[in-house]
Amino acid sequence: MGGDNAPGEIVRGAVDAAKRMKEVSLILVGDQEKVGRELEKLDYPKDRIRIQHASEVIGMGEHPVEAVRHKKDSSLVVGMNLVRKGEADAFASAGNSGAVVVGGQGIVGRIRGVQRPPFATMMPTAKGMTLLLDAGANIDSRPEHLVQWARLGTIYMENIAGIKNPSVGIVNIGAEEEKGNALVRETFPLLKESAARGEIRFVGSREARDIPGGGVDVVVCDGFSGNLIIKMYEGTARVLMGELKSCLTSGLLTKIGAALILPSLKSTLKKFDANQYGAAPILGLKALVLKMHGSAKAVEVERAVEQTVQFYQEDIARKITEAMQEDKAEE
Repeated sequence: MGGDNAPGEIVRGAVDAAKRMKEVSLILVGDQEKVGRELEKLDYPKDRIRIQHASEVIGMGEHPVEAVRHKKDSSLVVGMNLVRKGEADAFASAGNSGAVVVGGQGIVGRIRGVQRPPFATMMPTAKGMTLLLDAGANIDSRPEHLVQWARLGTIYMENIAGIKNPSVGIVNIGAEEEKGNALVRETFPLLKESAARGEIRFVGSREARDIPGGGVDVVVCDGFSGNLIIKMYEGTARVLMGELKSCLTSGLLTKIGAALILPSLKSTLKKFDANQYGAAPILGLKALVLKMHGSAKAVEVERAVEQTVQFYQEDIARKITEAMQEDKAEE
């Protein structure tokens, strides 16, 4: 029930995913009557989609801790409890980000050794994809958090993207080690120490303007900076796409030219469409919890389900658990 377009777009995306992915069963958590009305509009596999009633909704503007504590029958809390009890393998939401983080840590639970689970967001670049974390789960962060996120990001990229020994950078205002705020300056030597132990492959600082060009597999920063980068990235891509469309349809000659390059253009622009990347997982929880954009529409919901299946098959939670145990043993 969370998100700007709930429940209609959420239900439609879930149905589209279930139709395409025959191995998936989905539980739509929310108001039985409202969700049921949306389902009635669609042809859906009745044996693989069911509704779990939840009478409450956590609004986007509500205080996360208070909302999760007091709204026990909200779709978000009910859904996460299904995961905690083993009745579902994963949970995805387009709702209140803070509540998703609080519920993920308090209901699903953190993997032992993980201090602050981050949002891990894949960003398209000129050379492929870069993983940014934290993308907004932890607004205030400490150096040891960023170091751990570099480790989590390395595990993620090795298993999800198939990149062996991925490179890791830290977001900074310059390439020099002495630059940056107190957080970056304190984190930098810790990342070098982690690299010396063979835990990550640290390649130094990366300015925000360098990220779209690619060249680094994982970038770490505090959640405040990460969320700003993601939002600016998406907003710039949206404006450029709109301006390009206006330019290519402004006259007869440009329309002819657009027709000639349309197949290649569509393929290129699709890379920078945020809807293609579904949801950001919270790394470091005992089970899968994913956060979609608040404005998620059906195509993004469908992609989020697809991602969730991939994460589940790769057993990311178990691999992170094993890595944390290894780190503890070495200490």
